[in-house]
Amino acid sequence: MVKILYKPLGLLFGALGGVVAGAVFKRLWAALGHEDEAPRAADEDRTWREVLLAAGLQGVVFALVKAAIDRGGAAGTRRLTGTWPD
Repeated sequence: MVKILYKPLGLLFGALGGVVAGAVFKRLWAALGHEDEAPRAADEDRTWREVLLAAGLQGVVFALVKAAIDRGGAAGTRRLTGTWPD
């Protein structure tokens, strides 16, 4: 029963996590001294190094935020129900 209830909440938290991760990445990219917008892969005016650095950093930020949200949601579910959602 916990698994069934946890799935929709996990989807909701995942979507919110994507928004949070995007905001964190944008601020981090600007703090590193780059423009406000990260380069797109097909952006002709950006170097390979800049495009790949932005993509790698974005991947790390998204993975960290996702893991933190997933882990926090599972821990919260356990606190509320006494069962760890699998």
